[in-house]
Amino acid sequence: MTDSKGRRPSFRRRTAPGAPPGTLETDPHAPFPAISVIGFGPERVVEKTVQDVRELELLVEGTPVTWINVDGLGDAPTLIELAEMFGIHRLALEDVVHPHQRAKVEEYGEELFIVARMISRENEVLSTEQISLFLGEGFVVTFQEHPGDCLEPVRERIRKGRGRIRQAGSDYLAYAILDAVVDAYFPILEELGEELEELEEEILEIPDRGTVSRIHTLKRDLLLLRRTVWPLREAVNALLREESILMSRETQIYLRDCYDHTIQVIDMVENHRDITSGLMDFYLSSVSNRMNEVMKVLTIIATIFIPLTFIAGIYGMNFNPEASPWNMPELNWRWGYPVFWVLMVTIGGTLLYVFRRKGWLGGGGKGDAKGR
Repeated sequence: MTDSKGRRPSFRRRTAPGAPPGTLETDPHAPFPAISVIGFGPERVVEKTVQDVRELELLVEGTPVTWINVDGLGDAPTLIELAEMFGIHRLALEDVVHPHQRAKVEEYGEELFIVARMISRENEVLSTEQISLFLGEGFVVTFQEHPGDCLEPVRERIRKGRGRIRQAGSDYLAYAILDAVVDAYFPILEELGEELEELEEEILEIPDRGTVSRIHTLKRDLLLLRRTVWPLREAVNALLREESILMSRETQIYLRDCYDHTIQVIDMVENHRDITSGLMDFYLSSVSNRMNEVMKVLTIIATIFIPLTFIAGIYGMNFNPEASPWNMPELNWRWGYPVFWVLMVTIGGTLLYVFRRKGWLGGGGKGDAKGR
């Protein structure tokens, strides 16, 4: 989320220092929880929006795997009722309503608590959103800060029975959600890569102050991505490394692919950061070169006019030729004025020719190497 000026607000913890563990302080501006349920098995799919938490009991019991998704964290009683129904630990629920957590994996009894961060980019503004996932026997509960996510492909696979998701258990559903979160990074990184290429061309052609601003914006976005994806890699690695009755060995094989995707995302982020740093150096070098070109042209113009100004200054002096034959006798010549212009043009043309031969005017000649 950003403010009216497009800036990301700094985190402010709502819980008072020294508050008891598990204290829930919801954001007063957060949306009211909207609960949607998808229950599925090999043969059927049930999808419903729930107004009352108590309706979930019948839906959970009627299907082998149930996915409960909660959009909005603005009502503590609703969240507490959900936590009591699914045995969610109060400490984990506290992390849910304080969406500043790093990606992590924690085990609470017979449940796994997984935190990841979804990424989105609208109007060239990058933002992240925490998704909290609870994996239990036969169910997955996800909490999101706001409506809208990158998980619609997973829902479509469930509805249409694509792949093995409807034949697998809740652990595979948790993997599919994590994999969708990780895969959503790739399109955004591709967009940033295209912007970096455009910036490089812009710097070559017409660099300006707006270019610097865009470079700094990209550096800030890439830093945000780096802070987001590194903990996500460790979280996926923890699911691979640690033994859990909730995560089968077969699903861990698929988690390896998810882990590989996080490595690819990290590599792309680091490459883009290196390119962005190089672009700033490239910009400064380009501006310096353009300034040198301008100074070179001005210096050449000044160099050409220095001898011309010298000659004009001499003949602009008010000596009287009648007082002495040495007092500027050229003023009385019949061809004095034409000779003056011929001399001026000859000097200027000679200097231009010499500069051209040395390659100082963009051309090149045999004297280039010596001139440099």
